[in-house]
Amino acid sequence: MTSLPPSVTARPARPALGPTARRLLSICGALLTALLCALSVGASPASAHAALTATDPADGAVVKTAPSQVRLTFSEGVLLSRDSVRVLDPNGKRVDTGGPAHVGGRSSTAAVALHSGLPDGTFTVAWKVVSEDSHPVAGAFTFSIGAPSKTKAKVPSDAGPDTTVETLYNIGRYAAYGGFAALVGGCVFAGLCRSSRPVQKLTVGGWVTLFSATLLLLLLRGPYTDGKGIGGVFDLGGLGDVLSTKPGAALLSRLLLLGAAAVFLAVLFGSYARRAADADPRRRQDLAFGLAFGGTVVSVGLAATWAMAEHASVGIQSALAMPVDVVHMLAVGVWLGGLGALVATLRAGEPIERAAVRRFSRLAFGSVVALVLTGVYQSWRQVGSWSALTGTDYGRWLLVKIGLVGVLLAIAAVSRRWTARLADGPAETTVETTDQATAQVNEESEEDGGNGESGETAAEPAEPADSEPADPVRTAQLARQKAAVAKATTLRRRYGDLARGSLYRSVVAEAIVAVVLLAVATVLSGTQPGRAASAGAKASGAIAESTPSVDPISVEIPYDTGPKSGRGKAVFMLDPALPGDNLVHVFLFDRADRPVDAEEVKVSLTLPKKNLGPLPVPLEHLSAGHWSAKSFQLPMGGTWRLSLTVRTSDIDQVTETRNLKIGQ
Repeated sequence: MTSLPPSVTARPARPALGPTARRLLSICGALLTALLCALSVGASPASAHAALTATDPADGAVVKTAPSQVRLTFSEGVLLSRDSVRVLDPNGKRVDTGGPAHVGGRSSTAAVALHSGLPDGTFTVAWKVVSEDSHPVAGAFTFSIGAPSKTKAKVPSDAGPDTTVETLYNIGRYAAYGGFAALVGGCVFAGLCRSSRPVQKLTVGGWVTLFSATLLLLLLRGPYTDGKGIGGVFDLGGLGDVLSTKPGAALLSRLLLLGAAAVFLAVLFGSYARRAADADPRRRQDLAFGLAFGGTVVSVGLAATWAMAEHASVGIQSALAMPVDVVHMLAVGVWLGGLGALVATLRAGEPIERAAVRRFSRLAFGSVVALVLTGVYQSWRQVGSWSALTGTDYGRWLLVKIGLVGVLLAIAAVSRRWTARLADGPAETTVETTDQATAQVNEESEEDGGNGESGETAAEPAEPADSEPADPVRTAQLARQKAAVAKATTLRRRYGDLARGSLYRSVVAEAIVAVVLLAVATVLSGTQPGRAASAGAKASGAIAESTPSVDPISVEIPYDTGPKSGRGKAVFMLDPALPGDNLVHVFLFDRADRPVDAEEVKVSLTLPKKNLGPLPVPLEHLSAGHWSAKSFQLPMGGTWRLSLTVRTSDIDQVTETRNLKIGQ
């Protein structure tokens, strides 16, 4: 085996970090400190996920006459569809007319008209809207006309997206981020550093991934926001509704921009690559200027399709946040996508000039600075306080992201050190020639015997066309030798010197961390920002302070159905014991306080003063001696009469009653 030159066979001492690497770490440390300081600066509350703040009629209210409309007010602007607000009468039939609309041009409101001549009873309002940052939210409340009554209206307990649709949608979002990074970073690397077949494959793969993911998101958008199953992708009417919304328009714009990006790729890897050796440098320079201008416009446009439809478009300082988000996206794409291009080049064993690697290193450094600067602002805007940083899901995921960025920067510092060592060596990469590799393979083949044909080499010329057909065994042996030569040559190009091999390994480590970082960024983009979560918690606390504090009701009721085995006690629990939705539990115990089953347990509640009831509680048997109702609606407070019936056999049963003060 040919030995490597002395300059690379002897492992040099580990050099100290260069001034550029030290400057990078200093800047990142300062920016991280600025981020933590910014988190302690308060600002006015802002919400990036819509929350219902008021209704007319109010939740649980009893009105004397039928209202002409139902009105909802949210904490921020919402997007409405045909079925965003549904009003159901006590029989479960819709009584709203037409679609919902904003009131007075305010996007934070929704109102729907009602039929005239509505009967007395309890009405259910089910609503489902989309926040301006593209996230669906839903809920329900009740009001009564004249007096409360029983209702047959059924509202799905899980108003969120279908599980399959949500999973596919999240996969599409992650793939879109990854495709964008590969597309933008690959193009920048090809234009400024080195264009090669592996880089072209990565960039085109990024375009295909981004296009496919965007198309998937557009088809799934309707089912995702409406809570429908996967079959909703075939609803053309729903697709039309999606295109009329801001997120739908952003996805459609992205598809159109990707059409222009396809033309850009054809020129970049076609005409521009062919003019690499053009005798007229001015023609190549003019083409390079056109590609730079067009590529910048397309890249900014693609990044803007995220900024205009997600967190940056709502909340405080949205006019500033959107261009900052565009710069952030572009910095991520140039850095992480460029890393992928460098990995692909080094892995394929493609020759790459040290100057090109250093050029990408400087480009990545600038991207990191832009990334951290814009990240500081975004973090302050979306988190806003120390409590939100550590006490909300968004803040905790942000800490994970910051940690991953720190790891990525540490690995990048190592990569920059090996890049500097590349610059210290000769101008050409130290790689053994194909002839040397072939000779080595042949020597190894002779040592192994090689089926008695070891004396033949892969470089032997082919037999003349008019000669006898070649021996299949000999042909297969030559093919294996050629494949071994090609693999050996690639490996020598990749690991031909210490600096190149070490650079490859550190860049691969960067790329692995970058994949995880993109996943965390995807989760963050779908998580309610910490500032909004904190504001919502404060609003809930204010509502709780204005509402009388009521402890859940727990009543122990002895029972005796007659026989000795029919004696025991029942524990009835009502939580939170307020008008509205309640959780009901019933436990049965024998005289030794052991859980015991019964043939049947029934519970009903009656409000004698309002002549309301009895209202049966739909109990479900969960385990031995345990029955529960996950959702039981109490229309109003008052002194309710509880009736508990326990049947232990076909003929043995007893009914016990107790008075419960609820909401008083």
